Amino acid sequence: MSEIKVNSIKGVGASTAAITVNNTDGTCTANITSIGGSQLSNRNLIINGAIQVAQRGTTVTCNSGSNTYSMDRWYARGESSLGVFTLSQEDIAANNQGVKYAAKVTVTNNVTPGSGDVYKIAQRIEGQNLAQLELGRSTAKSFTLSFIVKSSVTGTHSGSFMNSAQNRSFPFTYTISQADTWEQKSITIPGDTAGTWLVSNGIGLELNFDMGSGSGKRGNAGGAWLAARAEGATGAVQVISSANATWFISKVQIEVGSTATDFEHKTFAQELALCQRYFFRVPYAGTGAAPIYIASGVEASANARYAFKLPQVMRAAPTVSVNDLSSDDEQSVTDASTVSAVVAGTSDCDRMRVVLTGGSYTSGNPTSLITDTTNSFFAAEAEL
Repeated sequence: MSEIKVNSIKGVGASTAAITVNNTDGTCTANITSIGGSQLSNRNLIINGAIQVAQRGTTVTCNSGSNTYSMDRWYARGESSLGVFTLSQEDIAANNQGVKYAAKVTVTNNVTPGSGDVYKIAQRIEGQNLAQLELGRSTAKSFTLSFIVKSSVTGTHSGSFMNSAQNRSFPFTYTISQADTWEQKSITIPGDTAGTWLVSNGIGLELNFDMGSGSGKRGNAGGAWLAARAEGATGAVQVISSANATWFISKVQIEVGSTATDFEHKTFAQELALCQRYFFRVPYAGTGAAPIYIASGVEASANARYAFKLPQVMRAAPTVSVNDLSSDDEQSVTDASTVSAVVAGTSDCDRMRVVLTGGSYTSGNPTSLITDTTNSFFAAEAEL
């Protein structure tokens, strides 16, 4: 075995060493300015890449052409009354992959996709988080996708990247060699020097994992960007066509440069805060306890209005929804009244509002809202 013994490594013409070696214990000090051309922290452009956060709940059935969310930031897309699959959060702690959760697809109704059908799992990345890629310019930078994956279906699988207008796409492939066995994958994507790429609070880049889109929604994976929509690669396997098929993914990372570095682990609190820019629910799904909401408000005869300070500034003014709150008790300092309805009010990026109607209150009294069921929640959504 060959060895190189040095005190330091210094660049030609450099005044300081890039690496200094401790001659006693063999450790070293390195002057690092980037990893793979990217920053040392916050490298991962994907949010919830380890599938930790699931504010809405841990499983959803995908049987429509609408974007259906389960774990935060990840959505499923299918076709109504045709192929059906579930997207769920799966505990894989015993699999020794260094993470607790993975996203799992389970085909519950298999089908041979039509030419225009789309079946996929995807995440949309906000444009202003992608300025460093300089997409659509002559200086566009390459970026690298990495993830761990396993499936009951072996062979060549596929996915793609797309812009917001879906007129620029890059189909990619990856091979699953052995059924139901975790494999590490990485794919480097050349920066697109053409097309329109948003760097606003709109859709900057979409990552798709194709579960079996039709031939009309796929394109050739030739290592170049296409001036068309492509959800996956022509000729790749179609998971949706296999009865009871499963597909798992975790440790999803996108970073600037051509090097796939180790997955950047973030705490649950960090990931939750990032997710809450796009979706916020009170209470978090699965807590099991009947929630209590408290807010100061001003009553006006038959109405009580509540404003909730959101934990994060949301991407846009959210759409507010309420669930199972039509028969809860509204109480105040001097009043107690069963309301007939709780409805969404006009909300802003930093707060959401709800209105209680049908009660009988004293104008000017401060109020609180106490719910009486574990199914009750408020939600604010500003997904891409």
